[in-house]
Amino acid sequence: MSTPIRWGILGTGAIAKKFVCGLQSVPDAELAAVGSRKQETADAFAHEFGFARAHASYEALAADPDVDVIYVSTPHQLHRENTLLCLEHRKAVLCEKPFSINAVEARKMVQRAREQNVFLMEAMWTRYIPAIVQTMKWIQEGKIGQPRMVLADFGFRAEVKPEWRLFSPAYGGGSLLDVGVYPISFASMVFSGSPSTVTGAANLGETGVDEQAGIVLMYPGGKLAVLASGIRTDTPHDAHVLGETGSIRVHAPFWCATTATLTLKDEQPVAFQQPHQANGYEYQALEVMRCLREGKKESDGMALAETITIMETMDRLRAQWGLTYPMETSTPVC
Repeated sequence: MSTPIRWGILGTGAIAKKFVCGLQSVPDAELAAVGSRKQETADAFAHEFGFARAHASYEALAADPDVDVIYVSTPHQLHRENTLLCLEHRKAVLCEKPFSINAVEARKMVQRAREQNVFLMEAMWTRYIPAIVQTMKWIQEGKIGQPRMVLADFGFRAEVKPEWRLFSPAYGGGSLLDVGVYPISFASMVFSGSPSTVTGAANLGETGVDEQAGIVLMYPGGKLAVLASGIRTDTPHDAHVLGETGSIRVHAPFWCATTATLTLKDEQPVAFQQPHQANGYEYQALEVMRCLREGKKESDGMALAETITIMETMDRLRAQWGLTYPMETSTPVC
C-alpha cells in the first residue's frame, strides 16, 4: 500500500453515494471529509460511509487542510462554482460529468486549475473501466483496422416532473448533458479529436429541455458517430466500433460494461469479461490517485483539452436546437 490519498466529497446526493461505494474498495483511499449545505446532512453521510469529518458548508470542506482531493458531485449548474472554490484552496478536483454547463465555463475551470498548478479531471468514469480499456487496446493494436463508425446510445424513460433536475432548465436538465455526454465522450475517445461536422435533432419537451436527441458527428477522414440520448425513451445501451477489418461491441450498459467482444472476419469472436471490483466508480479514483502520486495535473485518459472539445460539441448541438439554460449569459456559439 502507498501513502493514503485523503478524499473529500462535495455534495451528498445519489451520485456521491455511488462514487463513495466504489472508493471504499480502494485500500489506500482515505475517507477524510464530506461537505454539505447542512450539518445534519453532512453528519448523516459521514456516519453512513465512515468519513472522519463532516462540514456544514462547501467552503469549510475546501479549506480543510487534511484533504488532498475533492470529488464535486453537485448538480450540473453548480460544477463551475464548486470546482473554482476548491481550486482557490489549491485542492485537486475530480468534477462529475458534465464538466460544466457550457464550454465557456469549462475553459475558466481549466484556466484556473493551470494558474493554481492543481490537478483537475472530469469524472468520466467510463474511460477507466477494464472493458473500455481493453476496447481501446484492441483499437490501438489495429485489430479492426481504422475505426470508421461508432454507434452508441444512452436513453431511459422517466416520468415528467417539472421540478426534478432532469426536466428543469435551471438545473441544466435534459438528455444531452445528463446522458448524451456518454456516447459523445465515447466517440471522442475512439476518434481522438474534434468533429468537423456536428448535427442533430432534438425533441424539446413541455419544460423546454431536450427529452430525446439523435446526433451525427463527422470526424476527419469520413469517420462517423451516430449517437442517441433520451430521458423519455428507452434505448439499447450498447456501443459498437465498426472498423475496416472487424468490429467491437461494448455490451450494455456500455458506460459501465463488464464485457466487450471483438469480431473479425472469418474468426470466432473474442470476448473480454471482467467484473468490477466494486461498482465501477473505483477505477477513476485509482486514476486520480495515480496522477497525484506522479505529480500530474491532468489525466492522459481524460485530458482537459478533450473535455473542453466535448463541451464545445454539446454547445454546437444546443445552438442548433435553440436550447439555452437560464444561467447562461449568452447563446452558445455554434
